Amino acid sequence: MTTVARTVVIEEFGGPENMKLVDRALGEPGPGQVRIRHHACGLNFIDVYQRTGLYPLPLPHALGMEGAGVIEAVGEGVTHLKVGDRAAYTSQPPGAYCEARVMPAAQVCPLPEGISFEQGAAMMLKGLTVEYLFHRTVPLKRGDTVLFHAAAGGVGLIACQWARSEGITLIGTAGTDEKCQLALDHGATHCLNYRKGDFAAQVRELTGGKGVDVVMDAVGKDTFEGSLNSLRPLGMMISFGNASGKVPAFDLGILGAKGSLQLTRPTVYTHIGDHATCQKMAGHLFEKVLSGDVSIRIDQRFPLDQVADAHRALEGRQTTGSTILTL
Repeated sequence: MTTVARTVVIEEFGGPENMKLVDRALGEPGPGQVRIRHHACGLNFIDVYQRTGLYPLPLPHALGMEGAGVIEAVGEGVTHLKVGDRAAYTSQPPGAYCEARVMPAAQVCPLPEGISFEQGAAMMLKGLTVEYLFHRTVPLKRGDTVLFHAAAGGVGLIACQWARSEGITLIGTAGTDEKCQLALDHGATHCLNYRKGDFAAQVRELTGGKGVDVVMDAVGKDTFEGSLNSLRPLGMMISFGNASGKVPAFDLGILGAKGSLQLTRPTVYTHIGDHATCQKMAGHLFEKVLSGDVSIRIDQRFPLDQVADAHRALEGRQTTGSTILTL
């Protein structure tokens, strides 16, 4: 069986206008693969990094890291999914901006009935990111304090709720008072408008001069120095994104001078690279959502053929919560 599926591809790196919607041939899954027909696809900053070439891809290449839909066909050796199953994923290689695709099955997860396709498409990359930030990067316990940048974004709003459910104090940052209020409404203990003064000084004030145990920073260049200045001695800086640009080279000795700080740069795809670990992490995320501890807020929806507008909104920091592409 060979059909075609509308798919968003780039032939060269650059702006949103470089994305093209084309018909791509769709065949049968091989060993270890499935064919999934999407009901919705997720939008994430990594898609922008790949489109611009910050994270280079061999060209031409399809874009998109996250989707949800129904399994249409299953290749040899795949035992955790069957035809007709509801499923959701975040997975390499890119290619989720499409009606349907053949892809590796290992990171595709059965989607519980209590979670919609739109929620599934909006939560996998972001929710699994929060899962590894809170449970697999540095030991966190009830009563610890975390500084979380971009707290009103898709990852941030999940993190605010996750922290509340775990008894962790979360100090968020955001770029407007309205976004700060959104983070507070979702469980942040405090939220600082970083356009109104030195957030690191405010963090020190909130923590009685001690600093926070952990910083979780997906903003990158603009917040890096302030993030280090917000940490307690021996604290952990988790840099997991570059929304404002890549962190420039710096003298490693700064970490010692500022209190023997720790620094790591993880990715979700390392954490979910093992099939069993990925399925376990997804199960934890699904439990959080089904219990009501975490709700998935979708504030923007764009049809697949308006993907360029979706990218412009994301890059322009005009979004809150999660954004999805509808089919």
